[in-house]
Amino acid sequence: MAIHIVTEANRCLNCKKPMCQQGCPVHTSIPVVIQLFKQNRLMEAGEILFENNPLSAVCAIVCNHEKQCAGNCIRGKKDTPVHFSSIEAYISDMYLDRMIIRRPEMKKGKKVAVIGCGPAGMTVAIKLAQAGYPVTVFEWKGKIGGMLQYGIPEYRLPKSFLDRYQARMEEMGITIRTNTTIGAVLMIDNLFRDGYKAVFIGTGAEKPRALNMEGESLGNVHYGLNYLANPQGHKLGDTVAVIGMGNAAMDVARTALRNGSRHVTLYARSKNVTASSSEVAYAELDGAQFVFGMQIEKITDEGPVFKKAIFDENDRIVGYEDEPVQVHADSTIISISQTPRRKLVRTTDGLEAGDGGRLIVDENYMTTRPGVFAAGDIITGAKTVVHAVDGAKKAAEAMIRYMERAEG
Repeated sequence: MAIHIVTEANRCLNCKKPMCQQGCPVHTSIPVVIQLFKQNRLMEAGEILFENNPLSAVCAIVCNHEKQCAGNCIRGKKDTPVHFSSIEAYISDMYLDRMIIRRPEMKKGKKVAVIGCGPAGMTVAIKLAQAGYPVTVFEWKGKIGGMLQYGIPEYRLPKSFLDRYQARMEEMGITIRTNTTIGAVLMIDNLFRDGYKAVFIGTGAEKPRALNMEGESLGNVHYGLNYLANPQGHKLGDTVAVIGMGNAAMDVARTALRNGSRHVTLYARSKNVTASSSEVAYAELDGAQFVFGMQIEKITDEGPVFKKAIFDENDRIVGYEDEPVQVHADSTIISISQTPRRKLVRTTDGLEAGDGGRLIVDENYMTTRPGVFAAGDIITGAKTVVHAVDGAKKAAEAMIRYMERAEG
């Protein structure tokens, strides 16, 4: 590991115009961090990473690097790109345990409520705590992390990372209240009544997207997100059909194979794969099979039924064969996407939602209710962790401006 990351650091050209940094959604100062690493100034490098992206330790593991930092590395034009993610992972992992928590003087009378403790909520809570605001986080599940906790398998992201994050957040003075749903017993009105000056909503997109077709309610049909949240609670059998071919579908397939299923096949309508090539390669290495050109029509007790696509010379679908294809599978898992849950929007006055339950916000990430902000998947739909961090940082800055103006 040490030899590998030193080699990668030495391969960096320290470009004057770092395309890797531009390719990162949060514009991590990659050349600066690499130079500090080479000078053995790891704590300084770690601080830069954490201040720019509080979830750097996570993003170094789960980001789609081939489309971001590595995908924009100038070396990748003619050679292998610098794998900054391995350097970032080493530094951030070390820094998470060794960082010195500095608690500024609290801004009395300016409490902040954060609803949801996924990537966006964690980022906002950390940023506001660092700025001196008393923060209480309300998480409807029993553990923090959101999709990091319940949507990414242990073999990809050890849950110990989230335990360490919770410890750091509590050291910052952040109060974390789990098993508490805002929009059920407690409402946003209650938060303002109890003295919170601003509220952030980062509840993400944790509702599986349905196919809305015949057979979806059968006992051998499951949703990918539900399965990833509790693989041991599902008895899939030997043969599993996975509908979808994104990164989450790859996680579903690999998890099923790790939990006893012998034959796992992923099906996609087109020949396009939305998952990263590395995730596809790992799934294939684990034994997953891939079938393209299969349009799901319905699901039976025997398994999914497809129409087989007809492609032209450019791999565009021009039609479908008349005869349906019945695939025999012990279980069918639907893993096509996810959407925000609507409960908070339905039960709270003053919040307006658009397509798919996504909250409507202005250029300052404020919802249609003054003092209530939102970022992450709840406003964008399902995107990556680093995109949630990017939006949450901007929302935190806007919340600070709002509270300072309100005070003045």
